[in-house]
Amino acid sequence: MLKRILAIIAAVTALAAVGHASTLDDVKARGTLKCGVNPGLQGFALKAADGQWSGFDVDYCKAVAAATLGDAAKVEFVPVNATERFDKLKSGAIDILARNTTWTMGRETETGLRFAGVSYHDGQGFIVKKLLGVNSALNLSGAAICFLSGTTTQANVEDFFREKDMTFTPVMVDKIDDLVKAFDEGRCDTYTADMSQLYAVRLRLLTPDDSIVLPDVISKEPLGPAVRQGDEQWFNIARWTLFALINAEELEVTAAGAVELKGTSKKPNVRRLLGAEGSFGAGMGLDSDWALRAITAVGNYGEVFERNLGKASPLAIERGINALWNAGGLLYAPPVR
Repeated sequence: MLKRILAIIAAVTALAAVGHASTLDDVKARGTLKCGVNPGLQGFALKAADGQWSGFDVDYCKAVAAATLGDAAKVEFVPVNATERFDKLKSGAIDILARNTTWTMGRETETGLRFAGVSYHDGQGFIVKKLLGVNSALNLSGAAICFLSGTTTQANVEDFFREKDMTFTPVMVDKIDDLVKAFDEGRCDTYTADMSQLYAVRLRLLTPDDSIVLPDVISKEPLGPAVRQGDEQWFNIARWTLFALINAEELEVTAAGAVELKGTSKKPNVRRLLGAEGSFGAGMGLDSDWALRAITAVGNYGEVFERNLGKASPLAIERGINALWNAGGLLYAPPVR
């Protein structure tokens, strides 16, 4: 009888272990990383006619795939809209959410998610047609405002307008395409979103030059990737992949030069980052070259930013507060040591 009881306990334990396999184990067994991204936001995540994805968030996903699977191409990009993104992550339909998502207390304490860090420091603003004759958000009292469902934008506007004793009429839409159409057709006087998104949306209007992004910023919008709570190993991988790209820019490690620097650099910080010294990947279940692969695949943070959002891109967004901490910005990453 005792042997039978022990056998049952062992079987239950084995089943529990299978049911609680780590995300890294699941990703490796599947051979692909499932990354939730915006269905179509230029600069962050956009699918071309040939089926290839590109963008700031897309490159982050590729970096994680390179770090964990050894191949940046082993990513399945899963388009998720604003209302379904958290449920998709919690259900396991995606392994990581990299969809220009704002890190808030409520989202982290009430939805079972953990944000890996801030990949883009943003703020909420407004876009208006020049014919409206508005040059400040303070002139928008009584306006019809378009909001994308499932975002924090309406709550931010409610706070701002209440503080200024202003009124507005909300116009809710579910998709970016519908939002662009609503604004073009004049169903709303303004659209409000993260400043980075406004620059992308402006390029999709019928006549982009007829609209301007107002200078006012009414909120803090720290955007970053998120994972499920309860898997510290996967959280560390998501966080330190982001930190590796930021550290790489600070240490002047580029996609083209990373491999050579691993063998030639005498700088301890560079050698630790690239796996020439120490075994810092071991604590995450990875080898010593995890960061080297991520950087070689997509470049350092600065390369990723400039290619997708900066002066080399159609959006031409200035680095601003997204510059490194030692270059006047807020971008800062703990060291690999």
